[in-house]
Amino acid sequence: MNFLLDNNLPPDLARALDALCRKEGHHVAALKDKFAANTPDINWIQILCNEGNWVVVSQDKFRKGAIERLAFRDSGLPIFCLARHWSNESYWAKAWNLVRWWPLIQQQAGLITGGAAFRVPWKYSLKGRFEQIAL
Repeated sequence: MNFLLDNNLPPDLARALDALCRKEGHHVAALKDKFAANTPDINWIQILCNEGNWVVVSQDKFRKGAIERLAFRDSGLPIFCLARHWSNESYWAKAWNLVRWWPLIQQQAGLITGGAAFRVPWKYSLKGRFEQIAL
């Protein structure tokens, strides 16, 4: 499975997660490392959809416009949106908490067939309950 961290998350965090989960056969890439900086959202969404086996992790609320939301809905990509509280946290706190959540994100992503969007709460839970959200 391949994971893409959106531009609102540090590329170094994607590289660290990639190193941590490589032995499990997963790959994590930063959007900035995979696509040119000026690539429109609908283009990279379509490319990931065509390649298959991608999951998007973002701190974005996907409120830029109807075209982006429609592209995500039509893509069939699983999407994990970090809850609002994540944006209030420091780089290190965010990194630490995402690493804690990562095994549960991988597990949930592996259960999804077709697209779905989930909110990742700030508060970590061993039960790993994600709220399904509509885009």
